[in-house]
Amino acid sequence: MDFAIEIYRETANFPRDEIYSLTQQMRRAAVSIASNIADGKGRKSRKEFEQFLFHARGSLLELQTQTMIASRLNYISEERTKLLLEQAAGIGRSLTGLINSLSQTAA
Repeated sequence: MDFAIEIYRETANFPRDEIYSLTQQMRRAAVSIASNIADGKGRKSRKEFEQFLFHARGSLLELQTQTMIASRLNYISEERTKLLLEQAAGIGRSLTGLINSLSQTAA
């Protein structure tokens, strides 16, 4: 959730003409990461939880791509881009670890 807040704060500085495009896409992807984790946790089975973690990871990858696009458009500084991508990579490692843990539990 903290990462989603970071994305909201960063996109607040984007040009107004991006409000319904890149800004909205990045915000939705960021919220989707945490939302899919929560939704999956509330499911009945481990397999369903795992599937929602894959959705969260997909949203994370979308957000990483969108962050790089925003950087290339000079909407985000190089320093902030690096920080956001490092945070995203950490989240990705956590998701992968949790997915792997769930997969091993099933074996």
